[in-house]
Amino acid sequence: QVQLVESGGGLVQAGGSLRLSCAASGSTVSSATMGWFRQAPGKEREFVAAINWSGGSTYYADSVKGRFTISRDNAKNTVYLQMNSLKPEDTATYYCAGRQGSIYSTSTAYAYWGQGTQVTVSS
Repeated sequence: QVQLVESGGGLVQAGGSLRLSCAASGSTVSSATMGWFRQAPGKEREFVAAINWSGGSTYYADSVKGRFTISRDNAKNTVYLQMNSLKPEDTATYYCAGRQGSIYSTSTAYAYWGQGTQVTVSS
């Protein structure tokens, strides 16, 4: 069983930065593809970024490409999402997710989910 706990959310002004962390536990974490999704009030959950087990392959939503960076430290069982140049439209609850296998951008492909961390970007 994999457990995921996100942290690092908060309130930031537009143009600012935040780094989200996802601490993972479980025997299969180091071999899992990890992703970040977000959900704003009244909207569907959307893909943000994903990284394969080794960190050698990443994939981003067009809306965050060039501003967000996903990374992982398998020795610490932690995945990060560095968010720069934040915009008010980035406001959402951010979720960490994991799956065995290759990168997918659809939420239904991910078996493991954290509880989420709130990110609010003020204008």
